[in-house]
Amino acid sequence: MKINKKSLIINILIPLAIGGLAAFLTRDSMMLYQNVQKPPLSPPAIVFPIVWTILYVLMGISAYIVMEKGGCDSTLYSLQLFVNFLWPIFFFGFEAYLFAFVLLIVLIGLVVGMIVTFYRCDKIAGYLQIPYLVWLLFAGYLNLGVYLLNM
Repeated sequence: MKINKKSLIINILIPLAIGGLAAFLTRDSMMLYQNVQKPPLSPPAIVFPIVWTILYVLMGISAYIVMEKGGCDSTLYSLQLFVNFLWPIFFFGFEAYLFAFVLLIVLIGLVVGMIVTFYRCDKIAGYLQIPYLVWLLFAGYLNLGVYLLNM
């Protein structure tokens, strides 16, 4: 398979830009994470941008593979990116921890559906999304923990 570098770069930049915009919009609220009670296993704040950058790159590569194959449905990919964008706004910006948790459950469902859809189109594209799902499950634990500890 010949790599279309322009398409690959665009597909990687899209989730990075969406994540970057969400981070920009919540930048003043990120200190909140330092001040709330957190559940056990909560990583330091610096871990989050590192992990998310890696996950967004994997998302972009996966989307590129699916787009280049053609004939694959990317609706769930677009929907999950939108919900992914909303989550930090509700969690950090509005401190709506319970609603953010519900959004995260929706996001997990969308990502599971996306993995299945991508896997049917290209196995590697599906596998590249698995770290994202694992991180979302961990994020769900953290989100619920923050909600319960800070009610």
